[in-house]
Amino acid sequence: MTHPADTTDATFDADVLQSDTPVLVDFWAPWCGPCRMVAPIVEELAGEYEGRVKFVKLNTDENPKIASQFGIRSIPTLLVFKGGEIAGQIVGFRPKSDLAKRLDAVL
Repeated sequence: MTHPADTTDATFDADVLQSDTPVLVDFWAPWCGPCRMVAPIVEELAGEYEGRVKFVKLNTDENPKIASQFGIRSIPTLLVFKGGEIAGQIVGFRPKSDLAKRLDAVL
């Protein structure tokens, strides 16, 4: 199974903005309960969309620069980037079917 890779303030541009494929970024923190509920869904989707969408996680506690750059105020927030631009945003816990719909809309 494909696990979402970790991205950081330092690697975000290369991992996400310069990616040839759409990227789903999971903004999370270790203390966030709903983030832990979203994580297994994101992992499942990473497996199902392998090769079509890249999945990365960003710990907002350790990487405040990127989180504030994209105005992340509540977590979990999932942002979908395509061609370096935000193509979709999901805030809070959503069922897997909702997330899949959002990804399909971007592809």
